[in-house]
Amino acid sequence: MNELITSVNDAIWGYVLIFVLVGCGLWFTLKTRFVQFRMVGEMIRLLTDSAVDTVESQVKESQENKAIVRQKHISSFQAFAVSVATRVGTGNLAGVASAIAIGGPGAVFWMWIIALIGSATAFVESTLAQLFKQRHKDSFIGGPAYYIQRGLHQRWMAITFAILITCQFGLSNNSIQANTICGAMQEAFGWSPAWVGAVLAAMGLFIVFGGIQRIAHVSAVLVPVMAIGYVILAVVIIVMNIELLPHVFKVIVLDAFGIHQIAGGGIGVTVMTGVKRGLFSNEAGEGSAPNVAATASVTHPVKQGLIQALGVFTDTLLVCSCTAFIILISGLYEVPELNGIALTQSALEAKVGSAGPVFIAIAIFLFAFSSIIGNYYYGEANIRFITQNTKVMTVYRICSAGVMVVFGALASFELVWNIVDFFMAFLTACNLIAIVLLGRYAFRLLDDYRRQKRQGIKEPVFHRSQFPELEKDIECWD
Repeated sequence: MNELITSVNDAIWGYVLIFVLVGCGLWFTLKTRFVQFRMVGEMIRLLTDSAVDTVESQVKESQENKAIVRQKHISSFQAFAVSVATRVGTGNLAGVASAIAIGGPGAVFWMWIIALIGSATAFVESTLAQLFKQRHKDSFIGGPAYYIQRGLHQRWMAITFAILITCQFGLSNNSIQANTICGAMQEAFGWSPAWVGAVLAAMGLFIVFGGIQRIAHVSAVLVPVMAIGYVILAVVIIVMNIELLPHVFKVIVLDAFGIHQIAGGGIGVTVMTGVKRGLFSNEAGEGSAPNVAATASVTHPVKQGLIQALGVFTDTLLVCSCTAFIILISGLYEVPELNGIALTQSALEAKVGSAGPVFIAIAIFLFAFSSIIGNYYYGEANIRFITQNTKVMTVYRICSAGVMVVFGALASFELVWNIVDFFMAFLTACNLIAIVLLGRYAFRLLDDYRRQKRQGIKEPVFHRSQFPELEKDIECWD
């Protein structure tokens, strides 16, 4: 069974999806006039401003001891934190190690490329999610299923996407997070995967039954702590081995275009592995981040599109590169017995001693556990799109944060990654079709945002009357 899934995955990724994914990224980059490069300053401003607003709102709420509508909405920073929580996870530690072990150091180069062009795709899909979002109790709700139905008027396609993303993130993706946590804990402390899986399931169920508010608050705390701590450690290791850095870049670039890979037919494996693991890590074009991007309360859809584009850079160009540098500096990527999280732990141990595996075990717990609760929300948002039946939601919560976590703890490394690659291929294809057809609205929104900025307006505002042809399809923005 595992071999069959592997063959199907190689066929889909090797001959279809890579070209479509890269092609869409290049198209969006050109149509947005290189938004991911030209507006980096605005991205950072929006994120820092929203982070300050979040803190001030929470302080005011605690002082007044009452809730108001604005405070119940998810801020841009919280939405960014939840999306980064799902991006920054096992893909950054185990996924990067797996890419290097299978595709060689050159896979890192292709992870960078898919991030650079994919950030434009992330901008488009998250901007569309904001445009077509809907009101839901204390916060907004939206995502690809919603903009497919509202923008394309294709209910069947929207339901197909909702089912695929629930299977991918809410179920199979959580098995990878659990598998990696258990592997790290077993490597560092010798703990039984069964017991670790049971504890993870209990913790996950407690949080997911608290809803998006609890998920957002937990992610807003965990994500900055775990990302900053890991990056600081990586920087220290790089500085200690600064003389090896030119060699690391040389190995990455030469391996990405190496004559010996081309001659041996291995260049395809390098590119395919880099793109697959890059997409798993940053999720640009996969249709996941738009689900949480839609929950943010902003004055213009482009704001959240810019912030989510920044999330792709944060994930792949920063955190993934940290892991890659640690592994390549150690030289252990050439050891065939090492793969996944074990390779990352061994590389860190080689550089900082016996504390390395322990640090990675703790880091991967924070990385992957935040991903579990973030992944759960993607499934919840899409199940609510299909049905409001509370019994269905209860069953899903138990399966997502409970059953699949335990399954991942006990399943093999190869099986859980193959299942995720399978669903990721179909999910990404479905979303890319939708955003290519709807992309013109994101381009118009970006033009409007830039026009208002040129006029000296610090915080551009959008009103649905600006899109008269969509007034019946846009529920918010009035």
